[in-house]
Amino acid sequence: MILIERILGRSRTVLMAFVLILMAGGIAFRDIPKEANPDIDIPILYVVVTYAGISPADAERLLVGPMENELRTVEGVREMRAIAFEGGANVLLEFEAGFDADKAMSAVREKVDRAKAELPDDTDEPLVHEVNFSLFPILTVALSGDVPGHTLLNLARTLEKAIERLPSVLSVTIGGNRDSQVEIIIDPVRVESYGLSAQTIGQFLARNNTLVAAGALEAGGGRFTVKVPGLLQSVEDIMTLPVRVEGDAVVRVRDIASVRKAFKEAESLVRINGRPALTLEISKRIGENIIGTVEKVRAVVTEEQKRWPDSVKVDIFQDQSTHIREMLHDLQNSILAAVLLVVVVVVGVLGVRSGLIVGVAIPGSFLLTILFLAVIGLTINVVVLFGLILAVGMLVDGAVVIAEYADRKMAEGLDRSAAYALAVRRMTWPVLSSTATTVAAFLPLLFWTGVVGEFMKFLPITVTATLAASLLMALVFVPTVGALIGQPGTTDPAARATIAASEQGNVRELKGFTGWYARRLDQALRWPFLVVFGTVLLLVGVQSAYWTFGRGLQFFPDIEPESAMIYVHARGNLATDEKDRLIREVEERILAMDQREFRVVYALSGKEPGHADVAEDVIGRITLEFADWQRRRKADVILNDIRARTADLAGIKIDMRKKQEGPPVGKPVQVQLSARDPDLLPAAVETVRRGMAATGGFLDVEDSRPVPGITWRMGVDRAQATKYGVDVAAVGDMVTMVTRGLKFTDYRPDDHDKAVDIVARFPEPYRTVAQLDRLRVNTAAGAIPLSSFVTLKAEPRTGLLHRVDSARAMTVQADVPPGALVDDAVRALQAWLAVTPLDPDVRVRFKGENEEQEKSPVPDCHHPFDAVQQFLFHAADTVGGDFLDHRRDAGAFGVRPAVRGDHGRRWRHCPGGGDRQQQHRAP
Repeated sequence: MILIERILGRSRTVLMAFVLILMAGGIAFRDIPKEANPDIDIPILYVVVTYAGISPADAERLLVGPMENELRTVEGVREMRAIAFEGGANVLLEFEAGFDADKAMSAVREKVDRAKAELPDDTDEPLVHEVNFSLFPILTVALSGDVPGHTLLNLARTLEKAIERLPSVLSVTIGGNRDSQVEIIIDPVRVESYGLSAQTIGQFLARNNTLVAAGALEAGGGRFTVKVPGLLQSVEDIMTLPVRVEGDAVVRVRDIASVRKAFKEAESLVRINGRPALTLEISKRIGENIIGTVEKVRAVVTEEQKRWPDSVKVDIFQDQSTHIREMLHDLQNSILAAVLLVVVVVVGVLGVRSGLIVGVAIPGSFLLTILFLAVIGLTINVVVLFGLILAVGMLVDGAVVIAEYADRKMAEGLDRSAAYALAVRRMTWPVLSSTATTVAAFLPLLFWTGVVGEFMKFLPITVTATLAASLLMALVFVPTVGALIGQPGTTDPAARATIAASEQGNVRELKGFTGWYARRLDQALRWPFLVVFGTVLLLVGVQSAYWTFGRGLQFFPDIEPESAMIYVHARGNLATDEKDRLIREVEERILAMDQREFRVVYALSGKEPGHADVAEDVIGRITLEFADWQRRRKADVILNDIRARTADLAGIKIDMRKKQEGPPVGKPVQVQLSARDPDLLPAAVETVRRGMAATGGFLDVEDSRPVPGITWRMGVDRAQATKYGVDVAAVGDMVTMVTRGLKFTDYRPDDHDKAVDIVARFPEPYRTVAQLDRLRVNTAAGAIPLSSFVTLKAEPRTGLLHRVDSARAMTVQADVPPGALVDDAVRALQAWLAVTPLDPDVRVRFKGENEEQEKSPVPDCHHPFDAVQQFLFHAADTVGGDFLDHRRDAGAFGVRPAVRGDHGRRWRHCPGGGDRQQQHRAP
């Protein structure tokens, strides 16, 4: 108190500090990084291990096994999940929220280095990655047009380099990109006639494509560098390489094969609004301004587009800066509206000068808050912006209390300096206590655990900083300005008499609303215990009514989305072109709708392996970016229309997902089943699906059971093969030349930034299943058919293999209908499973929204009167402390206590009297 009075005695210094705060806050608001999502450490690290051509079963045994053995000893791991797929495996480690990311990354890399010694020799270098919201793409640029595919790819790569030169851009990923390679199309007849094998040809090429560091030679008093060019530089160099020499006869590559530049086989195809396209997904660096980065990227695209053919079309979508711009615009509008409304109301009650004095507290509080956030290293993101907008209505309470009390004292005859000094002296504790009660309502969110807790902690930080800034404005800057320019809001004798009566006279004789309120309050004070009992009864009655009639608990609100994804499911051994044909059928039905409802229709055929949240039978997805919600139908109506239009398509299933608000957790209902015996899981999955069908309330149910399909198994009789001098490696090389091609070596041409693989393949007519039986391998006894010691057999395909904490696992996940609550659906399924138990060796765990919900700050509802106790505590503090201070110092009826706070709670219904109840505090 004494400190505040001393500060008020130095008005020039205070005003200079206020001007500096406004200037520094304005600069901070301009320069502070603006991001779509908070920069938080997601407690997930994952390891990617690739081995070209490895089967899921072998990947589980040879890749996942060694990794799990080492990684399970990492400290702080909450759960370890792994996925084995064709061509590699992923191992994911989930830590507790708030973990030390750098320490965990170092520990994981150390364990991965140890596990590398146990991996197969040809395994690619394992990669350790972290998950961060700030590293997600902020913008997607699509190139399409009536131009050759290689031309479009070259344009995309040129644009990629131009964008990556921007300092604020972290990476650019080309969707639909196909790596270049050089194909040696070997004629099997000629190879057989020359007595060559794939291993022999590969050895010749590798040994003639070597960097030779010959060193230097000293002679004649000088030193000369000796150069031995040994690297391949062009296709012509490859064609002239010798593969066999007998006497003066030299067999070169061109004698047994043709050599051509080509692309690797496409694993996915991309279309934008029905046109073949390539996409560039841009990610910014952590801490960079998303708005500035997007503007720079758009400028680069515009500049590069000037050099392209007119037939190339550019589409820009999934712009994350749009939402930030809209929220910043809403924040500015909210501030202006708040200032205007406060000034109008205060001017009407206290006068023009008091209105202006209170009005400056709003922008001052916001700018001081922005300055504080910039100093502590936070960025502007959706949660911070929401907190700022939320705090608009709570900023002026303290300033109004100070200004109103000073106005009252000036009306009684005090000069403005003495009036504002007295206002600060008398009103400091009431203002402090009312602000503290408001902050107390948000502080529990700081202790919210889990990813959602890390995501939401910026809300209480922002609100607390804003209220603290408003407190500083109310107690320091508003009195200082008021002491210089303040004047009474009224000079009317009648009004002054009313003020005097409220201070010293009989309050029951006051006129108007104030008099009515005073008389009602006087009656309440005569029966305090009855009022308290009625208040408690009302609180319990409201809670009981909610338990009985409330709709339940919803983790995140279902709001109108800006985009949606349509996953297309189909089963069988489908080629990429066949997958694309099915995706195109769905896409054409969507494009036949009113295109004014969509900004972009983005179709992707095929999917990247190893995605845990995507079913194995997904053959592609279509991303819809909706037009502005004011110019289209609701998203649910549009998606239902699409569902109806595609209902007659045979052989496929459509799964629709709206854009999810808050931290992503996949589908809202996820049931994870794990067991040491993997044979128990399919029956358990089927039981869970029957439960979902029996209880109802679930949509788009899918599970991770293997998808039906065929794998061709080539069994090698090793004893018989040894008689011919053939080993398994030679058989594998011949089969690889029929499939993806056998890599001999690589080279780096002048027009590429990275090495290009040189692979050997048989001609197109030889790349069939029937050809596998006809392959011949050269031996010392001549060319021998593989069928002499190899048997070809069709077997059921092994799909993705999921593991949780070193046990095989499967997952059932589903959506709920629009308007339905996930909590209700999960409870119904849990009740059904309670009477239809699974095998005791199967472990069941509910994940998705239910898991994040359990991490929320939820007290035990065996003690429902916690809420009553909290309410009574705040009521006693607020009504008792504030009311007594106000009655003694301000006459009790002229000043409205500035007390706010959300003490309401939403309770989950506890089935059965003895079951555990839980309550959820909505953020």
